Amino acid sequence: FHALQTHRVANYLWKSGRHVLAHYLQSQMSQVYQIDIHPNATLGSGIMLDHGTGIVIGETAIVGDNCSILHHVTLGGSGKKNVDRHPKVGDGVLIGAGASVLGNVRIGTGAQIGAGSLVISDLPDFSVAVGVPAKIIGEFRPADNTSTPASKMNQLGIDGSNEEDIAYHSAEGI
Repeated sequence: FHALQTHRVANYLWKSGRHVLAHYLQSQMSQVYQIDIHPNATLGSGIMLDHGTGIVIGETAIVGDNCSILHHVTLGGSGKKNVDRHPKVGDGVLIGAGASVLGNVRIGTGAQIGAGSLVISDLPDFSVAVGVPAKIIGEFRPADNTSTPASKMNQLGIDGSNEEDIAYHSAEGI
């Protein structure tokens, strides 16, 4: 919570042209909370940083509303400075511990990224991806069309009451 609030102040300062003060707040946040969020990163509302230690979110990254990001996640860039080089994460996404999402890739709404995965290409809405590099192993389509893996921290894709909440489809090459 405190890291997110500090980021929101730093983001306001960054957008107001006060880059030095924004970077100072980022530095203090990194030192105190071990969470490094660039002041220019765009974060939606309802984000949960679960056990936030080690989270890194780059300058041009965008994180949608109601996402859950576990510890040691990197939303990192690739390529040159001053270009759009960081991930764009949709609403309701769950990113597992130690996952790295690198480059200007799009993570679709309601997607789920397994712990330790390396994502270097786009993931469609409601996909479930794991591995290095990440491969899509299925999709999460909640029966009620309202919940997402992030809203319930559902890392298994089922809630125990209705096993038809998730449909896994075999992926080629696995």
